[in-house]
Amino acid sequence: MKLAILSREPKSYSTQRLVAAAAARGHDAVVVDHLQCNLVLEKGQPGIIYKGEPLAHFDAIVPRIGASVTFYGTAVVRQFEMMKVRTAVDSQAIVRSRDKLRSMQILSRAGLGMPKTAFTNFSQDVPAMIEQVGGAPVIIKLLEGTQGLGVVLAESVKAAQSVIEAFHNLKARIIVQEFIAESKGADLRAFVVDGEVVGAMKRQGKEGEFRSNLHRGGTGTLVKLSRAEKAAALLATKALGLGIAGVDMLQSKRGPLVLEVNSSPGLEGIEKATQLDIAGRIIDYTAALVAKKRSKGKAKKATDAHPDAPAA
Repeated sequence: MKLAILSREPKSYSTQRLVAAAAARGHDAVVVDHLQCNLVLEKGQPGIIYKGEPLAHFDAIVPRIGASVTFYGTAVVRQFEMMKVRTAVDSQAIVRSRDKLRSMQILSRAGLGMPKTAFTNFSQDVPAMIEQVGGAPVIIKLLEGTQGLGVVLAESVKAAQSVIEAFHNLKARIIVQEFIAESKGADLRAFVVDGEVVGAMKRQGKEGEFRSNLHRGGTGTLVKLSRAEKAAALLATKALGLGIAGVDMLQSKRGPLVLEVNSSPGLEGIEKATQLDIAGRIIDYTAALVAKKRSKGKAKKATDAHPDAPAA
C-alpha cells in the first residue's frame, strides 16, 4: 500500500509513529504537508500538485488536520476522495467534529449524555443563559478552541457575564456548559478505530487546573472503561461518521458525559499510557479499507466481464 500521511509536523510523535508503523507492515508511507498542496479542478480529472509535482498513485491517506487549518485541510482530503483515494477519516466527518455546536447537536440527537449546553446569538441576557445550564460555576468555550485553549471556568454569574461580554465584543462565538464538579479536573479519552475502543486513558489536570488536556500539563494513566463508557464512545464516533476518533468524556453521577470527539487525536499520550501500538491499529484499518476497495473493484470487473453470471 502506498500511503500519504497528511501532516504539517513531520517530526511530531504522532506522524513519526504512523510512518514507522506503516514501514513495519511493509507499506510505503510519505508525509505530505496539506497546506502545500495545490488543488486542480478539471472536468473528470481532479488533481493535486505538491511542490511542483502531481500527487498520484496513492492507495490511501491518513489525515492529521489541525483545527486551525480545517477549511483547507478538509478541501485537500475531499480532493483525494474525488481522486478515488481511500481516507482513514472522511472529509465531512472531520468538518462535523470540528464544529463544536454542530457536533453537540448531532450527539444530542443520538441520545448521548453530555453536559447541559447553551448557545446564543450574542444574547445580552447572560444570567438566563447561565441558569439554563444549571447556574454558576459554568464552563465557557470558544467554538473554535482546541487543546484546552479558549476554555474558561467562571465561578460566579458576575464572572461569567464579564467573560461572555468580552468574547461577544470580539465577535467570538461561544457555548456555555454546565460545570461537572464531581469529575475533579479529570476526564476519559477513549481511542476508537474502526468501531472498536483500542485504548483508553484517564487524564488528570495539574493541581488547581480544571482542564485535563495533556497540552495544558495534565497526565494520562491507563484506565479500564465501564460498559456504559465504551458504549458512549462508540455511539459518539458512529454518530459523527468517524473511522478514527478520540472521544473525551466526563465521569458524572448520571453516567458518562461526552465533551468532544476529536478527529485527529494525538498518539503520544494514549500510547505511553496504554503501552499499546495504536498507530499500528490505524495503519491496519487503513490497509483494510484499501483491500475492501480492491475486492469490490475485482468483483465489479468480473460482473462486467460476465454480466449473466449468478451473483455471489
